[in-house]
Amino acid sequence: MRTRGTGYNPHNRFQPLTSDRDQDDGWYHDPDDMLCPDSVATRVVDEQVRSIISHNQSPDVPFDQSINPYRGCEHGCVYCFARPTHAYWDLSPGLDFETQLIAKPNGAQRLREALDKPGYVPSPIALGVNTDAYQPLEKQRRLTRELLKVLRDYRHPVSIITKGALILRDLDILAEMAADGLCSVRVSLTTLDNDLKRKMEPRTAAPATRLKMIRELSGAGIPTGIILGPVIPFINDAEIESILEAAAHSGASRASWIMLRLPLEIHELFEDWLLRHFPDRARHVMNRIRDLRGGKAYDSRFGHRMRGQGIYADLIRQRFNRKARKLALNLHEAEPLRTDLFRRPGGEQLDLIPVTNLNH
Repeated sequence: MRTRGTGYNPHNRFQPLTSDRDQDDGWYHDPDDMLCPDSVATRVVDEQVRSIISHNQSPDVPFDQSINPYRGCEHGCVYCFARPTHAYWDLSPGLDFETQLIAKPNGAQRLREALDKPGYVPSPIALGVNTDAYQPLEKQRRLTRELLKVLRDYRHPVSIITKGALILRDLDILAEMAADGLCSVRVSLTTLDNDLKRKMEPRTAAPATRLKMIRELSGAGIPTGIILGPVIPFINDAEIESILEAAAHSGASRASWIMLRLPLEIHELFEDWLLRHFPDRARHVMNRIRDLRGGKAYDSRFGHRMRGQGIYADLIRQRFNRKARKLALNLHEAEPLRTDLFRRPGGEQLDLIPVTNLNH
């Protein structure tokens, strides 16, 4: 059975009360649920959202707008920076994040409404940033595909980050948009080691499948790159050069990297994961992480949180850049996408946007 990323459910920081489950409290408990998180079923709740586009002001990311069709993610990546957001829903960033999911079935409707507003100015939308838009739930719900159909109809630029092979289902829409300079994809490629992938990202596509994704996406004319992230000291940092080589040989045109981040509850979750899977090196990993963050587990400052600081961070950057340049991989964060083709179905193309206008 495919595992969960963690069996641990740390306390919700917004909840003043805590409770411990006692096997002898008189209530029946399924022993498999308590001892083996693999058996915990995924539960999905629908949320009728008022808006679907989120706006970003962080200088650390290359987009201003994003859409997330789901909250929570069944992929179960133990390091996922989005885990702490589950606390806002009175859920734990641990096992709850992987098993208690929230879908936004009216997202496509809200997107149309937003794009139809007279004052809307088109800017590339990043799809599936907080949680993966192509997580397993998408196979049944198809919310991501519905959003893509809207963006295609409005000829609106979109960029996608994913580690889900289900993206290949939507090659028809993506290739059509890419032909007009309206689409790009980044595949998150963290390791080429199947065993490490199963421990770190249990319900994601296998490394070989992600390389296939790159080949098929780029073969369809879609600008495709990779994000090597997170780089984790003593866990996957030795793979930097081999990952870049595999990506380039599969057709990737761009590459970027991110250092491991441990904000809020992720620190606790990650240390628990380290002790379970790598007890022999857990202390060394955490010591190096603190070296990167000025003696702390995390540094939230813009300009520092994605890369870290110090000799080790400089070494990773040098290794990555040297190999990427040798492989002719573009190191710019984002592909230029067109905004001048934006139109409202049944209406005229906007004539206030210069034809030469490109993203950033």
